[in-house]
Amino acid sequence: MSAIDAVIFDWGGTLTKWHDIDFHAESLALAQAVPAVDGTPLDEAARLDRAGLLHRAGDVIWGRSRDHQLSSTIADLFDEAGLAHDPDLLSGYFEFWEPHTTTDPDVGPLWRSLRERGISVGVLSNTIWPRAWHRGFFERDGVLDLIDGDVYTSEIDWTKPDERAFRAAMDAVGASDPARCVYVGDRLFDDIHGAANAGMRTIHIPHSVIPASQVGHTEGEPDAVAHRLADIAGIVERWA
Repeated sequence: MSAIDAVIFDWGGTLTKWHDIDFHAESLALAQAVPAVDGTPLDEAARLDRAGLLHRAGDVIWGRSRDHQLSSTIADLFDEAGLAHDPDLLSGYFEFWEPHTTTDPDVGPLWRSLRERGISVGVLSNTIWPRAWHRGFFERDGVLDLIDGDVYTSEIDWTKPDERAFRAAMDAVGASDPARCVYVGDRLFDDIHGAANAGMRTIHIPHSVIPASQVGHTEGEPDAVAHRLADIAGIVERWA
């Protein structure tokens, strides 16, 4: 029996490369999902106003995640902004983010190596996006079939670092003992502090530049640091 039953991964900044994001441009893309009134498209001033409301709403919902570990969805974001939205008009928002969703080339070989050793592979992501988007990115990049269980906080009540989010991910991969699970992430608060509190071993990917507004009250101390995803196989092998 392996001493490690599962390795569970964060998504953005861990399985994908860290990218600095223009959040004003993101809000403009989101504003495209506000339906026209009486068939009249928004003029530029109205679009900028909607984008401002959405930007501030984003700060609120991610603040809830950071401070209270409360999850949200895209619909919650529009509700917080006081705006109606048409999910069929989110294509511009999706297209804005799509270039930042590419799976790291190390992921496929790493996940195959873990599964060949009988270690389950999981994903736990703090996200407002629907499951279908995330799984679509994994399918596009040829690694979806290597995931044994995945949890997206848009589908549950809590976000990392709440212990219940990590428990949900363990349940998804069929693991019951947190001491036999590893969590890999780029954030010392959400990922490392949270997973350690849940009783898991932790590996930090240290390349992300976390915005000050997203830094939590505690920085966890990882059990190991991996400077590239390929290093994780060796770390897990030593632990196992």
